[in-house]
Amino acid sequence: MQLAVDGTVVVSVLLALALATRLPLAATARWLPGPRAEPPADPSAGPPHGVGARQGRGRSAPDAGPSRRVPGPLGLLGLLVGAVLLNQIAVVVYIRRVHGGDPGFVARYLPPGWFELPAADWPPTRLAAHWPWPEALAGSVLRVQAALELPLVLLAFAVVLRWLDDRLYRQVLASPLLVVAALAYTAVFCAVEWDLRNPWTTDDLLIRCASALVTPPLLAAAARRGAPGRPPDPAPLSAGRLLLFLGSLASFGGLVLLAYDTLLLYNLGRLEARLPFVAGCALVLAGCRAADRRLRTGPDAGPAVAFLGHALRRFLLLFFAPALAVRYGVVFGTPALAAGAGLLLGAVAAALALRDTLTATAATPGRLLLRLAAAAVAGTAAGRVAAQVMSGGYYETALLAAAAAFLAVAVGVCVLGDARDARRSPVQVKV
Repeated sequence: MQLAVDGTVVVSVLLALALATRLPLAATARWLPGPRAEPPADPSAGPPHGVGARQGRGRSAPDAGPSRRVPGPLGLLGLLVGAVLLNQIAVVVYIRRVHGGDPGFVARYLPPGWFELPAADWPPTRLAAHWPWPEALAGSVLRVQAALELPLVLLAFAVVLRWLDDRLYRQVLASPLLVVAALAYTAVFCAVEWDLRNPWTTDDLLIRCASALVTPPLLAAAARRGAPGRPPDPAPLSAGRLLLFLGSLASFGGLVLLAYDTLLLYNLGRLEARLPFVAGCALVLAGCRAADRRLRTGPDAGPAVAFLGHALRRFLLLFFAPALAVRYGVVFGTPALAAGAGLLLGAVAAALALRDTLTATAATPGRLLLRLAAAAVAGTAAGRVAAQVMSGGYYETALLAAAAAFLAVAVGVCVLGDARDARRSPVQVKV
């Protein structure tokens, strides 16, 4: 399995470098410095020919009418999570009725940390006493997870992309990156399945391969037919927007990790104790998204903050395809290779972002690099403290906390540096 995971890391990183760097930047114009993609027209000239029919009443194009709308990635993700939760309840009913409440028939093939069932008095568990055909629920064990795990992971990443930029989300899901990501994720899932061989493995492998064939076109169609997200900002992206995005990312990541632990590992018994954590993350997420929708204006971003916007976009583009391979590479592959892949993608994203920033501004390269170095040092220190505080559980929890702390502190340092430079020079950049 180590060879398969390491090979997937290498191949997916190379394909990401080849494909993600070719996506045209014009599709994400509000992240670009300089003039807007659609500058305001002269009011005395009247609307251009055909614009009134499309925009005069705030309506979208006729081919995207309400009858063709489908939920956005967050709505689709919610539907899938609900389906997985229902399946977990079916698993509990099946195990209690058919196997006397003992999950050992399947748990013995898996590592520790799986199948922590809820107590017998948990309300949904009471269904076990009234379900007429418990044997019919045998397919709920492992097979449903094999079908839904790929779309769950892809949709979670798509949600983040859409929060960053709706046009970026649609562009990525219409590009070959989606197919590469689906194949890379499936390769890793299948490698883990084979390493944990059990009586369900053959069925699960076939189901995962079928999911890899079906999921990309379905998600691409959903992106095309979904309702548009937040319209392009009338004002440039500010540090406040960056911080709200980071808050959304951190709280959403916490919810995703909890869903992985309680639902995908069949640990519904842990859910009740973690409801306060769910409520806290949900409140933070809702607050960040509500504030983001209302934050329409802000000061122009200086070069350092502009760099962070470019770097974040570039990194998410590059990391989309190899994300799962790198994540599993830490545990099931060669950790040094996985870490090196992540650092390589980060370095490439930073180099491209630096080029974008310097091309669009008259900022002094030396001063900008010094400012970014200070932000990196301060962010690294904050990230290290956050990782130590959150250590002890899944390593992804510590990594998520470290990344959020690093970026938040880096934004603060860049804002202070840009403000200081703005008092000396009028040079600013809009992103």
